[in-house]
Amino acid sequence: MSQVFIVVSIVVLAGVAVLAFLMGKGRRENKLTPLAGLAFGCIVAGIMFGEDRLIGYGLMGVGVVLAVVDMINRSGSK
Repeated sequence: MSQVFIVVSIVVLAGVAVLAFLMGKGRRENKLTPLAGLAFGCIVAGIMFGEDRLIGYGLMGVGVVLAVVDMINRSGSK
């Protein structure tokens, strides 16, 4: 069961990465923002603490939410 959640988290993260790539295709400015760095760190920490479901999935969820918020902020500042 936990492997299903890990696969779903990775698929969602890949979807966010594809959306970020497609949204920023016309720009030359593709620097990593502090919020995106924090999101990436939360996701990596969630994978590392995957044995404890509550902490691992909580960190992954926070990371995905932060990544989406960062994408929205970057798309609104055009």
